[in-house]
Amino acid sequence: MNYHFVGAGGVGMSALAQLMLSLGCPVSGSDRYLDSGRELDIFRKLRALGMELVPQDGSGVRAGTAAVVVSSAIEEDNPDISAARALGIPVVHRAAMLAELARGRRCIAVTGTAGKSTVTGMIGWVLAELGLDPAVVNGAPVLNWVSDRHPGNFRFGRSGPWVLELDESDRSLLHFHPDLAVITNVSKDHFELEEVKRIFAAFARQVKEGVIGCNPLEASGIPEPGFEARVSAGGIAFDYGGARFRLPLMGRHNAENALHCVKLCERLGLDLRKVSAALEKFGGIERRLQVVGRPGGVTVIDDYAHNPAKIAAAWGTVAPLCRRLIAVWRPHGYGPLALMRRELEATFSSLLRPADRLFIMEAYFAGGTAGREVTGRMLADDLKLAGNPVEYAAGYEELMPALLSSAAGGGAVLFMGARDPDLPVFARGLVLKLDDLFMHRAPGSGGVAQENQPSEKAHQD
Repeated sequence: MNYHFVGAGGVGMSALAQLMLSLGCPVSGSDRYLDSGRELDIFRKLRALGMELVPQDGSGVRAGTAAVVVSSAIEEDNPDISAARALGIPVVHRAAMLAELARGRRCIAVTGTAGKSTVTGMIGWVLAELGLDPAVVNGAPVLNWVSDRHPGNFRFGRSGPWVLELDESDRSLLHFHPDLAVITNVSKDHFELEEVKRIFAAFARQVKEGVIGCNPLEASGIPEPGFEARVSAGGIAFDYGGARFRLPLMGRHNAENALHCVKLCERLGLDLRKVSAALEKFGGIERRLQVVGRPGGVTVIDDYAHNPAKIAAAWGTVAPLCRRLIAVWRPHGYGPLALMRRELEATFSSLLRPADRLFIMEAYFAGGTAGREVTGRMLADDLKLAGNPVEYAAGYEELMPALLSSAAGGGAVLFMGARDPDLPVFARGLVLKLDDLFMHRAPGSGGVAQENQPSEKAHQD
């Protein structure tokens, strides 16, 4: 029987769809982004894996469909949901579907306000490298696993544990009762902080064997007492359990992510020297401080940062490596923007240096009934009024010339934001435009100083 997935733009539920395909289930899907006439690489790969993609007009939901699988981003009046209701077909949340598939299997769950995709990818990569054959369902692609055919956010394992990224933003992590869990951190994001703490505490009580990292039941967390991370433009390094760990990733937060992974592996009884060797080959996660180009010495970085903690981590990693940071941030929704408005103002005000420049775009809107009490323009205006070097960009058409002009003077460009599939596409388009700009510059017209950019030089202990 066919399972039909309803998507709200881009990667969405693709990892779960790949899992079901690998288990032999016929899978179809619709996506409002695809309906807008825009094609993404993820759609091509899903078709190649056997997923039928159809318009999101109800036509893909037919008699005999086993279930329609949705996320919390899908509204009740969606045509596919309406068609399912009319035919008496169950509408199932993706987390409930994944939890049912995981029932009876040994599961390692990873959640937290920030870093969960990276830690999920690290654990899955290490277990695979050490021959444990895990199944991995992640919210973002592991760069080591991305290929022309495979999106990289899913790995099929026949005999090993299931490693699952779980989401707190809609409380869907509470569908799961894993054997082991990692909670990376707890901070205000989709809910007020006290509610976030209650959600993670409820989840922690459902974990059978123990929680690594930030356990709200014990008020424990990372870093370890005395934990020291050595951080450079070329990578991170730290010592733990008698082993030395080196990873080609930027930022102290990634050292803490790696420590979560290492402690989980230690709990599984794995040789930490072998864990270290595996992590040294870990290439990172798509859109997590991902360098997408260095045109003319200007480093262009793409990151998923969408809340104050993630913005501070990304900015705090890149800014010390360049004399001037040009940042673009797109809010991932009007609701989160309103909830975090004051924290965002404080965060950006504390991060911006006189030479930096921040472009705030309008909040991404994927449809639905979200109110617009607070807008990107309002946040940009408030920050600018307070004396910060901030500009508002309503759309990509006006953003491109502003970025070309700013980047021509040197520095690094950091893109931040979740949900909008066009943001990483635009970042890569900027690389091409800058390549062309610097290629046609007259000799002696003032190129960008290489020493002011994040480099690929290997970390030296």
